[in-house]
Amino acid sequence: MRNRKQTIDGWLSTHAAHQPDKIALRFEGQSWSYRALDEWVSRLASALHNDLDLTRGDRIAFYGHNSATEVALFFAAAKIGLIMVPLNWRLVPEELRYIVGNADVKVLFYGPEFAEDALSIIDPEQTRSINADSELPALADGPAKPVTTAALADPYLIVYTSGTTGRPKGAVLTQEAVFWNALTSLHAHDFTAQDHTLNMLPLFHVGGINIQMMPCFFAGGTVTLHAAFDPDATIKALENEGITVAVAVPTIMRALIGNPAWADAKFSTLRMISTGSTDVPVDILKAVNARGIPAVQIYGATETGPVSTYQRAAEAAQTIGSIGRPGAHTQIRVVRPDGSDCETDEPGEIWVKGANNFAYYWQDPKATAEAVEDGWFKTGDVARRDSDGLLWFVSRLKHVIISGGENVYPAELERILSTVPGVKDVAVVGRADDRWGEVPVVVAVTEDDGPSRETLLTACDGKIARFKRPKDVVVVDALPKNALGKIVVDDVRKLVTGETQS
Repeated sequence: MRNRKQTIDGWLSTHAAHQPDKIALRFEGQSWSYRALDEWVSRLASALHNDLDLTRGDRIAFYGHNSATEVALFFAAAKIGLIMVPLNWRLVPEELRYIVGNADVKVLFYGPEFAEDALSIIDPEQTRSINADSELPALADGPAKPVTTAALADPYLIVYTSGTTGRPKGAVLTQEAVFWNALTSLHAHDFTAQDHTLNMLPLFHVGGINIQMMPCFFAGGTVTLHAAFDPDATIKALENEGITVAVAVPTIMRALIGNPAWADAKFSTLRMISTGSTDVPVDILKAVNARGIPAVQIYGATETGPVSTYQRAAEAAQTIGSIGRPGAHTQIRVVRPDGSDCETDEPGEIWVKGANNFAYYWQDPKATAEAVEDGWFKTGDVARRDSDGLLWFVSRLKHVIISGGENVYPAELERILSTVPGVKDVAVVGRADDRWGEVPVVVAVTEDDGPSRETLLTACDGKIARFKRPKDVVVVDALPKNALGKIVVDDVRKLVTGETQS
């Protein structure tokens, strides 16, 4: 019999043997011990392989809010060697159709809340759709039968990120990458089997999957999963359910801090909150630290697993604003444009190398070659390293807007806006926003009788997700360009903020 520890579903079987009655997963009033979860995963894997004829390397997708079923699918996929494609339910059907087609998904599992849209994003001749609530349980009700053999090196996740060219790219993470990311996260969070993590981040993001959830299972702790973020429910859980660690993006942290219950809540078991973003507002970090709860920054990208650099709890309050130090199993370079390493406090691009890095972009060797050099992933983010070895985020080389923890690539909007009649030239940039961190703003050159502000604001409706849609329009006579005719993004931002161009 093969050693189950060679694939990550072995985490469950190991804990089922050593601590079978320990609660592994809690969701909406239900609990599963490690033994129960392991048995569920085995039955589910059997159904996927023997009833749905899925074999090693096939792609399956999940389209729905967070659920215990999705967690079980993650591990069942690992057992067989399937590749999970978690779908961002915030995207519109047109965007999802591209992803499902690009990944050549064989089976789409969907939550009942997305039943209607699920049928609209697939080609039924290529992809089977299964209701995860009403159809899947019946399939997984029988005894577990043998399944195909998987390996730690197998591709495991295709997580799609918005593309700078206007089309999303699928970052492929192997089971091995998830394993090494878990080891790195264990060091970042000091995870043990006594930990209990609360995850309200969506499981279509690598942050929701891999910052705390998978590492907590690896350690043998307990995961409480919420279907979606609700500030009242989150504060209640943090106060009353023995939560020791949690992860939240800045938008969620601001919503918690602004909730009337935050100030008087007693977080007696909570020992840290980690937040994953490039540039977390310092006032948020100070507000959490003021409650005696270390607010720990974790830096990374979809392509890096994502845990690349981090603060640890002991120095979080003394190094507020830093993105921490290189992870326990990652290497970090701060690099000049010529590829040489920067000196202390000299800003440069962050390059990351580690076993937790992605393997390649799905069906996109050109993008892979552009993003990776000698094993180093070029993040497009700029940081400086101080004399103590701490990294401090400076800016982004890539033209990306982070709004509410979501990446918004202007190329997606610009591709649509450039087709609006009367638009002569257009650029989209981010503008600071108290609630969302940044919001996209359209800067357009139009004909004299060109489109109205409302036309430009609604041009993307139904074509891209709501969170990506522009929030304001600035009409100008001409966009700032360099001698080669390329738009100077920094100067466009100044047009939006009202700063004087140099």
